[in-house]
Amino acid sequence: MNPFSSETRLRDMIRAIRACKTAAEERAVVRKECATIRASVSDSDNDYKHRNLAKLMFIHMLGYPTHFGQMECLKLIAAPGFPDKRIGYLGLMLLLDERQEVLMLVTNSLKQDLNHANQYIVGLALCALGNISSAEMARDLAPEVERLLLFRDPNIRKKAALCSIRIIKKVPDLAENFVNSAAALLKEKHHGVLLTGVQLCTDLCKVSAEALEYIRKRCTEGLVKVLKDVVNSPYVPEYDVSGIADPFLHIRLLRLLRVLGHGDADASDCMNDILAQVASKTESNKNAGNAILYECVETIMSIEDNSGLRVLAINILGRFLSNRDNNIRYVALNMLMRAITVDSQAVQRHRATILECVKESDASIRKRALELVYLLVNENNVKLLTKDLIDYLEISDQEFKGDLTARICSIVEKFSPEKIWYIDQMLQVLSEAGNYVKDEVWHALIVVISNASDLHGYTVRLLYRAVQKSVDQGVLVRVAVWCIGEYGDMLVNSVGTLAIEEPITVTESDTIDVIETAIKHHTSDLTTQAMCLIALLKLSCRFPSCSERIQDIIVQNKGSLVLELQQRSIEFNSIIQKHQNIRSALCERMPVLDESTYSVRRAGSLPAAASSLQASAVTLSNGVTKPNAAPLVDLLDLSSDDAPVPNPSHGNDFLHDLLGVDLSSGLSQAGTNQPQKSGTDALLDLLSIGTTPAPSNFSALDGLSLGQGADTTVSALAGLASTSTAIPATQPSPLVGSSPVLDLLNGFGPSEHIQEESVPAYPSIVAFESNNLKMTFNFSKQPGNLQSTHIEATFINKSSNVYSEFMFQAAVPKFLQLHLDPASSNTLPASGEGSITQKLRVTNSQHGKKSLVMRIRIAYKLNNEDVLEQGQISNFPHGL
Repeated sequence: MNPFSSETRLRDMIRAIRACKTAAEERAVVRKECATIRASVSDSDNDYKHRNLAKLMFIHMLGYPTHFGQMECLKLIAAPGFPDKRIGYLGLMLLLDERQEVLMLVTNSLKQDLNHANQYIVGLALCALGNISSAEMARDLAPEVERLLLFRDPNIRKKAALCSIRIIKKVPDLAENFVNSAAALLKEKHHGVLLTGVQLCTDLCKVSAEALEYIRKRCTEGLVKVLKDVVNSPYVPEYDVSGIADPFLHIRLLRLLRVLGHGDADASDCMNDILAQVASKTESNKNAGNAILYECVETIMSIEDNSGLRVLAINILGRFLSNRDNNIRYVALNMLMRAITVDSQAVQRHRATILECVKESDASIRKRALELVYLLVNENNVKLLTKDLIDYLEISDQEFKGDLTARICSIVEKFSPEKIWYIDQMLQVLSEAGNYVKDEVWHALIVVISNASDLHGYTVRLLYRAVQKSVDQGVLVRVAVWCIGEYGDMLVNSVGTLAIEEPITVTESDTIDVIETAIKHHTSDLTTQAMCLIALLKLSCRFPSCSERIQDIIVQNKGSLVLELQQRSIEFNSIIQKHQNIRSALCERMPVLDESTYSVRRAGSLPAAASSLQASAVTLSNGVTKPNAAPLVDLLDLSSDDAPVPNPSHGNDFLHDLLGVDLSSGLSQAGTNQPQKSGTDALLDLLSIGTTPAPSNFSALDGLSLGQGADTTVSALAGLASTSTAIPATQPSPLVGSSPVLDLLNGFGPSEHIQEESVPAYPSIVAFESNNLKMTFNFSKQPGNLQSTHIEATFINKSSNVYSEFMFQAAVPKFLQLHLDPASSNTLPASGEGSITQKLRVTNSQHGKKSLVMRIRIAYKLNNEDVLEQGQISNFPHGL
């Protein structure tokens, strides 16, 4: 027999394909077989249509195109005999899907077969419709399927229920047609029909609120009875799985009860007893039993509050955590993360087990357990949990240290009860995994250290010990170098020694040794080396006897290939050699940084105006309450000229803080044409600030980065020069010719200066934010008119309701003039799907002396009720 004739049996073709040794041979066999099938398709009297279609299905499963055989499926479906219909429907389900237009041609055949006298043909049609039904087919054939839900044969009722699930998912509007029939299926004695009926009711409740109410009122008690019978049923081998009676029906019933009990106290009370019975009687040593217990816990957590049941459910999850199966532990951790929002006290009892999961070898369990531990932390257990996590940090895998370090730092910052504990824990983290700590974390640590004036000596001694043991931890070295540069004299003189400290003797030479080791270490990057140079410059004032050695170390970097280090070395060497009169001013100790301002900056924006007037203090992350930097203007007397003016050199200009130079005095003298006679004046002359106002692109945070040795090619002193040139170009500079210009770069300074006024770019701010509304301000200025500020206000609705008759009002003090343009609309769409914009123009008659301040009021109607929101805006960017 020709192996490629239409008379070839399916098994012969499979044998020929399996005998192929290469992919090319297989493609050749398939190509010849497809050609033979195409030839036989045109023969209307072919007796082997079912055999050809079977071959096409096998070829389709191998991944080859078989679209040319789709019409053969329809021809076989239309055939009168059961064997032809069976292979035709099978081909229809395999070769086509609901997106194929050819399905339109099979709707009529399906309708005829659903009404066929042969129940097996009816079953074939239901099976095909349940697998590939489109929305159009569902609408056309839904009445036939609904009728078959009451068919005499249970197998047909079971298939009709499964087909109904497909129909209501495709066309939810048809759900109401199946409610009564689906409820009737819940009283079935046949196991298969009951199982499919429960699933049909579950899907009906999800797509239709009316169906949910109907089934909740009519069927809840019956379902509880069915579940009780299943729980107490004797051993039935047919439905037994590993000694658990009918786990599949168990799970389906629990899922339906979960849907019915959610949000309904009466239904929840009705099922409390049976849920407790399932939770206590089901064995947990078999996988089927664990599946039932998991669904039972899900149901308990979803229905209305019952504290006793929830404690029982959480205890079950605690037992899951002790299971050897990683999958069971993972789902338990996921469920506990949801349960902690409901009953955190019950979850806290399993804290030790959860901590053990953090130490698991499985990466998924470790990460999920770490997230859960983070949620468990509160003021009462923060010290215990942090200690356990830091202890594990020492032995954790390298790939896990990053996540673990980030979580520990976040916990310490969020729940720190006192500054000394915060510093101790952060230094432990830096010592164990300093290379995994993000920049903003150690920046925040430096801010906290600078504010803890009574702990400066303790901190610098702690860092001195730590850096000698862990010089390869880059972030630890940076923090240590910064502290030694600032408080090196405290280290040598043992200032501020606490009772908990061990005595230590450190000489000036030992301190320089630490800096020299850090700058020469092979793991030190540009940032660390630049910070070392700054620390050496400061120590040259604190340790005059070591000035020559410090100068020798600094000079070693004059030939560095890195421009940043080379320029710093040249400038710092010039300061030590030639400019003794300003070195003490440059090397002064860094002023205290504003913790609240820095914390807000880390959050991404300046604080929105508070609608409440009671907030006069800020609670910091380390547990210390700090008063606001400037009080808000009295809301009832906003026109007062006594509005506070933010100090640009305090908390904003970190570069100024780093170098310890008061630039504000120099700027104010420049504005009044007063002769300058302080050390700051010499610094201004030294940097040639009086000759040309060099444009600057450095923000306050850039200044901080420069001061800490960030990866930029501009030196700290050059950054200082550009930061301090906020003198308007319209005012003549009194510094021109006041003194000869001193050159820090030994003749390599710029030959030309650009004397153009640039309009700086101002960041957008969140001016006001409440639970329902968010308002942002975007700023712009016109060149040559710095007194006027153009503001574009954007209002976004955060709620799910539309606001009508929206109106924005604002008031300013009398030194400001305000002009409001009409708003773009008076209706604010819901859920952030649109916005309202309104333009403002503010003219500041005391620009450069007083900052903008504004009182705002927003009125709108919500569900025909008047709503009024108001607040104070005092967080405008500096320079407006």
